[in-house]
Amino acid sequence: MNQPALLCPDLKLYRKGKVREVYDFGKQLLMVATDNISAFDVVLPCLIPGKGQVLTQISNFWFERYKTQIKNHMVTAEVEEFPQECQKYKDILRGRAVLVTKTEMIQFESIVRGYLSGSGYKDYKATGKVCGIELPKGLTDSAKLEEPLFTPSTKAHEGHDINISEAELKTQVDPKLVDLVKEKSLALYKDARDYAAKRGIIIADTKFEFGYLDGEVILIDEVLTPDSSRFWPANDYQPGRAQKSYDKQIIRDYLETLDWNKQYPGPSLPQSVIEHSLARYQEVCDKLKGPAL
Repeated sequence: MNQPALLCPDLKLYRKGKVREVYDFGKQLLMVATDNISAFDVVLPCLIPGKGQVLTQISNFWFERYKTQIKNHMVTAEVEEFPQECQKYKDILRGRAVLVTKTEMIQFESIVRGYLSGSGYKDYKATGKVCGIELPKGLTDSAKLEEPLFTPSTKAHEGHDINISEAELKTQVDPKLVDLVKEKSLALYKDARDYAAKRGIIIADTKFEFGYLDGEVILIDEVLTPDSSRFWPANDYQPGRAQKSYDKQIIRDYLETLDWNKQYPGPSLPQSVIEHSLARYQEVCDKLKGPAL
């Protein structure tokens, strides 16, 4: 499978994902958000120019907001403070890269759901439960839940992550660690949900990742972006149907109109879809970072 060229080919690659590149600097990592776009697990042969910078801005905003509540892996987002080897790429990296402390990753993802949508809704329709949690009967697509749910998933090296019940996770991972991550995740989600609501945004669900640093659990990866969360415009919210979204749903909806088997290589996107998608990312960034209310 062909992959887009690396943004910084001379640096030591630590890991390359669908839309991010991570470079190794010993005890630190350089995380770079590209403008690549993936849908249905396929990296499309086109870019969303500026997407990487917008998502990095959003994630850095939340890291800054929560740094007094929980430590995180951020070292600096200032390109001039990156290692010397990075300086030849400073124009590429500016605004889309962060230098972070390398941690021991906790091997499960912490998903919090405040609304019933996506795989959670499919699970509920089939079983009446979400990740083993029984819910009231008669809930509809996008229904708001009485209390947010902690619904972890295992981290898959290939393919999709797998939803798992909290009880089952505790047979695989130290139960005290699961309880700690759950507590921190629910607290972060509730604060973000309430903050965003004042700005006309519903955070339906989100994914957090945590790591160990010197024996302490800290927040890592990205935080509360449209790529790791479902953000809905509150003024259009209506339970009982799928919602308009601030994430790449615009792109998925377009691709669903094509005769494409969702296998590599993916189709290119028309300019109008690219511009519309970027505008939605930028809109949520502007709303979140707007003046204090």
